[in-house]
Amino acid sequence: MPPFAQGKLIRIILGKVLDVIVDIRYDSPTFGKHFKIELSGENKKQLYIPPGFAHGFATLSEEVIFEYKCTNFYNKESKRGIMLNDKDLNIDWGDINNITVSDQDKLNKSFKELTEELKLIKSQDWNKILE
Repeated sequence: MPPFAQGKLIRIILGKVLDVIVDIRYDSPTFGKHFKIELSGENKKQLYIPPGFAHGFATLSEEVIFEYKCTNFYNKESKRGIMLNDKDLNIDWGDINNITVSDQDKLNKSFKELTEELKLIKSQDWNKILE
């Protein structure tokens, strides 16, 4: 969240993930829409995630090594998360019955709960971060 929002350039060095981003810029025409892509050490694809987008992933291999380049330092107090099985976003993660969710991610909010907080942050604030 501003002012500590991060843009991230990510790639997978080893392994394979399903990577998902969600537009969380409240005034954006694509607010609440998501995009997903498979990233792997084999396909060598990279993904840039601008500030104003939530980022999540599911590992598709036994081992994964991520590489991140971030536009801002990490700030724990500004971090937010969305439940992986949020009904409003309806993201197809595959078979979530066999997914191991981290203790931290078990505390994530619904998209509606996050939306209430995001109403306070306008798209122009995200655009200032992008400048």
